[in-house]
Amino acid sequence: MNETGSNPAPISPEDLALYAIQALPGDEMAAVSAALRDNPQAQQDLARFQGDFALLALSADQQPAPAGAFDRLRVRMREDDETAANVAPAARVSVEKSDTAYEIAPARRRSKWTIITPWAIAAALAIACSILGYRVSSMNDELDGSSRLVSNLAAKASHAQQVLEVLNAPDAQRVTLTATKTPPTPTAHTVYLAERGALVMEASHLKPVPADKTYELWVIPSSGGAPLPAGTFRPNSEGYASLVLPRLPSGVPAKAFGITIENVAGATTPTLPIILSGE
Repeated sequence: MNETGSNPAPISPEDLALYAIQALPGDEMAAVSAALRDNPQAQQDLARFQGDFALLALSADQQPAPAGAFDRLRVRMREDDETAANVAPAARVSVEKSDTAYEIAPARRRSKWTIITPWAIAAALAIACSILGYRVSSMNDELDGSSRLVSNLAAKASHAQQVLEVLNAPDAQRVTLTATKTPPTPTAHTVYLAERGALVMEASHLKPVPADKTYELWVIPSSGGAPLPAGTFRPNSEGYASLVLPRLPSGVPAKAFGITIENVAGATTPTLPIILSGE
């Protein structure tokens, strides 16, 4: 790998690959390093090897090498080189045995690619295992997602069924809730028999009125005539009042009823506003 003239010394791809993974003996590492200085093509090839090995290393799970493994690898490679060098000068050795000549072929140096090939195969297998593991993990995630969806749908269906059972249960207690601090609304219920001129009224939750005032009930005729006074009344302390069979003409159909606040003696025509009304 020495330079000849101005031409850079050639570096075999085998040596470049081993140099990229720091697997050459010390003297050969130094020789390749020196040869790389003036060899741009070899530098590019080395960069390509280093990139390829880096990708392989990143694609596989890294495990720490056993202690002293790299040193033992270097010693083994050095022993192989020395054995090959010692055998090389004796091109062939003749051995006479039983008057027959046998030739022993010189030991061949083991190719350096045998160091790279197992490592590359292991890296490729690691990549394949990683891809398979990713696919299995993706399938498991999809199955988990489907299982969760089915569970959610089943839970919603069960909840809806329980709601229907509660709403349709014949023995369910049904209560309407109202604001507890809201004052009760004054109301009045009237029963009127027009043909007899008979009327019964009950009122509740009425507000108290001054001493000189009173409530008065009015009958609004269906004919459109003037309202008929049906009597006056005052509520008790609890807001309750009643009016039973006041004097009214018979045979006057009623369109509506109303209650106003009048002077204590009552009035012949209602004074606005009408406090309560109903048809």
